[in-house]
Amino acid sequence: MKPTTIDGQEYLQLNAIRKTREGVAPMGGDVVSDARQDYDQGGRPEVSMQMNPAGARKWQRLTASNIGRQVAIVLDDYVYSAPVVQSEIAGGNSSISGNFSIEEAQDLANVLKAGKLPAPTRIVEEAVVGPSLGQEAINQGLYSTLAGLVIIMIFMALYYGRAGLVADASLLFNMFLVMGVLAQFGTALTLPGIAGLLLVIAASVDANVLIFERIREELNHGLQLKDAINKGYSRAFSAIFDSNVTTLIIAIILGFFGTGPVQNFAITLGIGVFTSFLSAVYVSRLIIEFLTKDKETSKIQFSTALSRNLFQNLNFDIVGKRKLAYIGSTIFIVIGFVLMAVQGGPNLGVDFRGGRSYVVDFNKTVAADEVRTALLENFQGAGTEVKTFGANNRLRITTGYLADDESLAADQKARTALDQGLQKFSADQPQIKSTSKVGATIADDIKKTSVLSLGLTLLGIFVYVLLRFEKWQYSMAAVIALFHDALLVIAAYPIARLFGLNYEMDQIFVAAVLTIIGFSMNDTVVIYDRIREYLRENKHLTFAQVANPALNSTFSRTMITFTTVFLVVAVLFFFGGETLRSFSFAMMIGMVFGTYSSLFIATPIILDTYGRKEARERGVDHTTTITDTDAPKLNTTHA
Repeated sequence: MKPTTIDGQEYLQLNAIRKTREGVAPMGGDVVSDARQDYDQGGRPEVSMQMNPAGARKWQRLTASNIGRQVAIVLDDYVYSAPVVQSEIAGGNSSISGNFSIEEAQDLANVLKAGKLPAPTRIVEEAVVGPSLGQEAINQGLYSTLAGLVIIMIFMALYYGRAGLVADASLLFNMFLVMGVLAQFGTALTLPGIAGLLLVIAASVDANVLIFERIREELNHGLQLKDAINKGYSRAFSAIFDSNVTTLIIAIILGFFGTGPVQNFAITLGIGVFTSFLSAVYVSRLIIEFLTKDKETSKIQFSTALSRNLFQNLNFDIVGKRKLAYIGSTIFIVIGFVLMAVQGGPNLGVDFRGGRSYVVDFNKTVAADEVRTALLENFQGAGTEVKTFGANNRLRITTGYLADDESLAADQKARTALDQGLQKFSADQPQIKSTSKVGATIADDIKKTSVLSLGLTLLGIFVYVLLRFEKWQYSMAAVIALFHDALLVIAAYPIARLFGLNYEMDQIFVAAVLTIIGFSMNDTVVIYDRIREYLRENKHLTFAQVANPALNSTFSRTMITFTTVFLVVAVLFFFGGETLRSFSFAMMIGMVFGTYSSLFIATPIILDTYGRKEARERGVDHTTTITDTDAPKLNTTHA
């Protein structure tokens, strides 16, 4: 049990354990099918445990005969917990509650899962390992992200005037709130967590852009400022709500079924959904209503000379170009995957492939980032991870160079490449203390749960979009567009490799793809919401007749949101350092493709499935309704 400190002395509680006559526990860890940290009805941490059918029957008999007594959870002769049985437990689903911290509950869940291992665990080596991102890389990423935020705030002020300053205040409030909640829960901010933060920034900016664009529309239709503000918030609410719910679905499913980096992404994203919704819908409205309260005229404005006539009266034939988009995307994906095959398969990082690991001592502290940069050329761009290991002057270097070749010749070649790279630090007297081969840090079970959680996420999005928009074609188009985005990003990597940009698919890549899916889904839902609005208010029109007007009316919001988030990622790409470049590259490519697919893939697919059928049933030639000529006939109930 956990040591107790009394008067400065630590005391360890001893427990008398009852075993069977054979000297074994009544139940082994092999019956535990799953265990995870959860929360009880009061919001306190607890542990949820599930057993297989055979274990559930044994557990029911054991708990029924021991109500009021303690049941010990033992691993390697150490009692980790001894909860009191409150009642008979049937079905194999149990919860263990108590005075747990989140970390203690997570540790106990891990113990329950580890208990099903056939052999006892034993620590054979222990060392303090430094972060994957060195301090210099952390600083570069932090400064680049802050610079990107400043650029967003300047852009919003230049585009929306004083209303843009309100959006900036809302964004800052959101970021402080997210960081505060993360700190309260003691959540470690990993790189996938940073990816989640980027999506939170996107959601926060997007919500304010949706509201302000709606207010501008109402002002252009002659409403007074206060009426336009009220109606703008009201009409933007459904789009904000739907986009946040779809993002929350992603966060919940990934958080529940995901593990490792996927789960960290989900936690940050889930917290950010609530804070973004609160800051955009309520905080910004409170500020704007305060600025306009009891005033016939107000100095607050929602446009400037720069933006007043920008994106006005657009008439792009977007869905009319859908076939070109289909062909272009198909060609890009095929080229990418053909190149991937020619290049010997996907360029997986050391996280997925494993590789060789070296422990190197220096006569003084050496920056891990500098060593990594020096080694990349000799390792031919293969994934390389450098961390402090046990002492400040000791580094652990792990590389995926020649990871698939386990011959002695490959070992010698990798060692030679290491020696050549370390020659730049000869003054620091590097000495290779040990060499070993390591497996992938992302194990097979993590890969499987990640794939499962992603599949369930797409299913959840399909069901929600079906419920909200009442047509399965909307759901199908949304899921196809998300698959399309992921395939395009994957295909971009071998194409980039052809031009000398050798980026690997690792944990960073996974985080980027998840972020892109969330970003693209938000964009698609906003367009769907406008189409639904037009169809409800113009029942005499078909989907084909409102598709282009809806796409054109949301085009300004689409481009502004894309521009703001892309600016952050671009700054991270050029100034965030080599360690973060692969992540920011995937994000830049994904932002472009996600925006493109919302316009040219998702909505056109609905037109080619549901829209054509509806037009035939109503005797309308859908080919004559591709342009925005019907826009003046739209009844948008602005007055």
